[in-house]
Amino acid sequence: MPTDRSAQDHRAEVEELLADYRHSRDRLEQTHRELAAVTAEASNSDGTVRVVVGHRGVLREVVLADDVYRRLRPAELAATIVWLTGQAAATAAARAAEVLAAVLPAGTDPELLLGEVAAPEPEAEPDQRSRPAYDTTEEDLSQSSWLQSGPVKRT
Repeated sequence: MPTDRSAQDHRAEVEELLADYRHSRDRLEQTHRELAAVTAEASNSDGTVRVVVGHRGVLREVVLADDVYRRLRPAELAATIVWLTGQAAATAAARAAEVLAAVLPAGTDPELLLGEVAAPEPEAEPDQRSRPAYDTTEEDLSQSSWLQSGPVKRT
C-alpha cells in the first residue's frame, strides 16, 4: 500500500503535468490568435490599387481608386492585383514565420510549417502605361445606363 508521502508526490506530479498542459494550450490559442491577426498590404506606385492579405496570403480586401478604370485597362488591373497580392503574401508569410519562430523549438524552420508561399513574379510592378484605359474622345456614357436604354433589337 502506498505511503501518504508517495501519494502526495504523485498528486504533485499530476498537478504539475496539468499546469504544463494548460500553459501549452493557452500558448497555442494565443499563437492562433496572433496568426489570425497577421495581415500585409501592398499598393501600386500611383496608389490606385491596394490589396490586403492574411497570414496565408489569402486576399482579404481590394481597394480601387475611383478613377482606376480610366487609368488601367482590365488586363492591366488584373495583373496589378495579382502582382500586389503576391507581394503582400510574401510579407505576410514572413510575419507569420516570426510569430511561429517565437514558440517553436530552436532549429525548427517555421516556413516548413506554414507551407510554401510563391515568390511574386516579376520583381517589378506590372507595366501601367501612362495612357487612358479608354479613348476619352468617345461619347461620355457616365450619365446613362444600359438598364434605361430598353431592350436590344436583334436582326
